[in-house]
Amino acid sequence: MKKQEAIGLSVAVVKNGDIIYTHSFGLKNTETSTPLTDKDIFRIASISKSFSATSIMQLAEAGKLSLNDDFSKLVGFKVRNPKYPETVITLKMVLSHTSSINDSQGYFNLDVINPEKGSNWAKCYNDYEPGKGYKYCNLNFNMVGAVIEKLSGERFDQYVKHHILDPLKLYGGYCVDSLDNSLFTTLYEYDSISKTFASDSSAYAPRREEIKNYVMGYSTPAFSPTGGMKISATDLAKYMTMHMNQGNYKGVKIISKKSAKVMQTKISEEEGYGLAMTNVDNLISGKHMTGHTGSAYGLYSAMFFQPKEKFGIVVITNGSNTSYTNGFNSILIESINCLYNNFIK
Repeated sequence: MKKQEAIGLSVAVVKNGDIIYTHSFGLKNTETSTPLTDKDIFRIASISKSFSATSIMQLAEAGKLSLNDDFSKLVGFKVRNPKYPETVITLKMVLSHTSSINDSQGYFNLDVINPEKGSNWAKCYNDYEPGKGYKYCNLNFNMVGAVIEKLSGERFDQYVKHHILDPLKLYGGYCVDSLDNSLFTTLYEYDSISKTFASDSSAYAPRREEIKNYVMGYSTPAFSPTGGMKISATDLAKYMTMHMNQGNYKGVKIISKKSAKVMQTKISEEEGYGLAMTNVDNLISGKHMTGHTGSAYGLYSAMFFQPKEKFGIVVITNGSNTSYTNGFNSILIESINCLYNNFIK
């Protein structure tokens, strides 16, 4: 932490399906010098995407949709790459970032890609044919959140609470006002020019106005399915263990083994990405790991597990002055290796 100038760091280690170590280091808030604790929650950024994909797998198991469905029919407006109007963009393509959709027009509102509402909707598509290339895209998952609402009849944040968080007895969620804000860990963005940290309060913006005027199946980006989950490292480790155990945690089944396998199986050889889960070989030497990272507002997060050896590690920092190693943020890769060497190896 000293080396990476980290402000706070929460970690959890899982071995043989059990949490064997958790600890929080440093500060939750620098202004008040409040120490970080294991109970404190973070906006974990893109690891949030896996909660949306898990929800979709539940709806698929219930027979409400199929991964091969035309995404246009699910989301309620035309989703077609204008350069390839005949190529159907499927739900699976959207979940695996192979949809040819991009974030160039933003992703906090579905109007940007809805041809009936956005004048620049065509710019939301890349030049390659859907299914033939990979491009990481946040808009994909904010649209997926809308599909979850349309097919479940529950508001996105409520669906995840009722079908994933509550059954696993986890404290967290997407709706800021439904959570104890005294647990929110302040996030700090590092400015490399002034060499200082600045807190970013927008990470926990309640978006009350959008929620007050909420349209089910369309206003979903207000909760940011793509990055808005707030949860502690310890509870995230329990959720991770459910995926590591192929959909089951301590006797509670969230998804089937088949669904868990589909999420974890890479679709793109080049990228190793499945459905909101990625596969990497350059995190811990000699280990094939599955999971996801997140970064936003100065936060960096990682959740990775080894399915066969049944170990996993969660690391979350609320701010650091850090570079990248092997495509990973240095504080994440160094922390994960330190924990692996001391608790697993």
